[in-house]
Formats: sequence, structure tokens, C-alpha cells
Amino acid sequence: MGKTILVVEDNELNLRLFCDLLNAHGYTAHPVRDGRDALAKAREIAPDLIIMDIQLPHVGGLELIGQMKADPTLRAVPIMAVTAYAGKGDEEQIRAAGAEAYVSKPISVIKFIESVGVFA
Repeated sequence: MGKTILVVEDNELNLRLFCDLLNAHGYTAHPVRDGRDALAKAREIAPDLIIMDIQLPHVGGLELIGQMKADPTLRAVPIMAVTAYAGKGDEEQIRAAGAEAYVSKPISVIKFIESVGVFA
């Protein structure tokens, strides 16, 4: 049984791609489409890694990262931000919020899986 990864992504195609890639590489992916459900799902499954989109409706990825890092049960779980934000200073802002890794969209499949492998 592979390590457990929570994938928080509102775009159905991206969510399916990420989960399919993770499952094909031996991980167990748990999809969450709505950021409002991410904290509860993370507490429920105790993931080894959280993959977080930054641009989410209702609650933003940066806010979710902050909430997860403030939660004693989730604080130690590494977070990999996967986002279309690729402007100057965006990576620094995302890492300052608490993300341990940053992958820009569109993703390189190889870089994505390599980044996951560092943390899970």
C-alpha cells in the first residue's frame, strides 16, 4: 500500500490527472474538489502529503495552507502547492504561507512525480 496523498483541486481534469498519476506510481490519492472540505478530509485520512491548488473558490489555497499549518494534527504534513501562479514573488509567498514545495501549471509529469517523491 502506497503512501496517502490528499489532492485539493477544483478543476476536474487536473484533479483526475493528478490522482491518476499518483495511483499509477503506487500512491493512494484522495481527491477533494472543494477547499471547504479539505481540513476535515485531511484530519480524517492523515495524509503523508497534501497537494494544494492555490486558486480555489470559496476558500483560497494560501488560507488553507495557513489553517493546516496551525492545526496540531496537520502541522507536520508537507504541502506541495500546484498552481498557475507563476509570477515574480508568487513562489516566495506560497512558501511563506507554509508550503514545502511549489510546482507550476501546466505541470511537467516528471517534475510532479519527482516532487511528490521527495515528500511521500
